[in-house]
Order: sequence, then structure tokens, then C-alpha cells
Amino acid sequence: MDQKFTPKQISKRLHVSTTTLRRYETLGLVPDVPRTANNRRCYTPLHVQAFMALRALKKGFDIPVSYDVMGLLKKGRVEEALWKINLQQHNIQVEKQRLEEIMSLIQKTDFSKYRNVEVTEDMKIGEVAAIAGVNPSAIRHWEKEGLIRSKRNPENSYRVFTSRELKKIIVLSSLRKTVYFIESMKQLLEALETYDLAAIERSFKLALQRLNDQLKNQMNGISEMMRYIDILQSRDLT
Repeated sequence: MDQKFTPKQISKRLHVSTTTLRRYETLGLVPDVPRTANNRRCYTPLHVQAFMALRALKKGFDIPVSYDVMGLLKKGRVEEALWKINLQQHNIQVEKQRLEEIMSLIQKTDFSKYRNVEVTEDMKIGEVAAIAGVNPSAIRHWEKEGLIRSKRNPENSYRVFTSRELKKIIVLSSLRKTVYFIESMKQLLEALETYDLAAIERSFKLALQRLNDQLKNQMNGISEMMRYIDILQSRDLT
């Protein structure tokens, strides 16, 4: 016979409030909770593992992803949940590759070409947008925020950008999803401006370390999730 737990026991074990446990139930993230004869919640080891899986997933994945996965598992859509996790694992791998590629770009002394496109010292906003693969509106926003600078063509007053500013734009466009891993994007760009490779490398090492930490949290979340799936599937077989 399954061991039974009260909300307070689970709350103490997982260091969360009973209100949080009830919210998880309301959101449909854990199996339905049976009630005692006097209508009190009665948790089983299955619920304990569900809560542990959810809490672990939230440390390594975005909350919407964690909630979606747990909701799918409750509905028995295990493969769909696993593929959703697999996509997130792919995404963090892409982020790591992006960091490494940008670090390689920054270290290049010859920047006369980028992806087989000639780089000049007076490129229009449309040209740098096309090379970097971003919208001109994003470039205008970054300029407004003081992250990049343009100069004006004296003949027609058009914005023009140097190869150094293009490099900054490429960094910004490539790291915009990873920017929260960088302590200060402005400091990183200032280091790029002065070609302070030591400072740049410190920033990227920190970014990579945080990605490594996130990966470890993801793997721990997956481990707890698989334990939960095992219990779910063994229950279905009985």
C-alpha cells in the first residue's frame, strides 16, 4: 500500500508552501490528488516525485517549458514531453556554439570580409543589417541605447557604420538570446572598442560557465523527470 503524505509534510520536505503545492495542482502539473474521508488532500510517492521533478525542471528550464512538460506528462503524452525537452537541450547547445563563434570572430584581425561579403568603413544601415541578419530597427534601437555608434555621410547625411561597429552589431545580434549571461553588455562592447581581449575573454568565460551551470541543472531536472515517468508508467502497468 502506498505511503501517504499530508500537504504540510510535502511542504516541509520540498521547502515550498502548501499554497504553491495547491497552485501546481490547479495548473494541472501533477496527478490528481485523492482526498481522505474528511476531504483532506492525501499525497502519494507519485505526487512527491512529480513535485520534485517540477522543482528540478524549473531550475534548468524556463517556467513555461517546465509547466508544459509536466502538463503533457499528466496527460500521458510522454514522448511529446521528451521531444520538448530535447528541443531545449538543442537550444542550449546552439547558444554555446554561438558564444564560441563570436569569440572567434572577435579575435580575428582581418575583418575585410564576413560570410563572403566585403566589409567597408562606410556601410549604410541596410547593408550592415543584411550582413548581421537583423532588422534596421534593431540597429536604431541599439544606437539609441548607446551600444553602437554611427557617423553621418557628409554628402547625404545618411547613417554609415564602420567595420568596428559592424562587429559590435554582429555580437549584439548573435548574443541577444544569451545577453542575460553577460554581466554587462556595454562593458563587453567597450572592451571590443578598445580591443581588450582579456576583458572580452573574461566575459565569455563567465557566459560559458553559466551555460555549463544551466546544462547541469537541466540534466538534474531530466533525471528527476525520468524517475517520475518511471513511476507513472509502472503505475499504468498495474
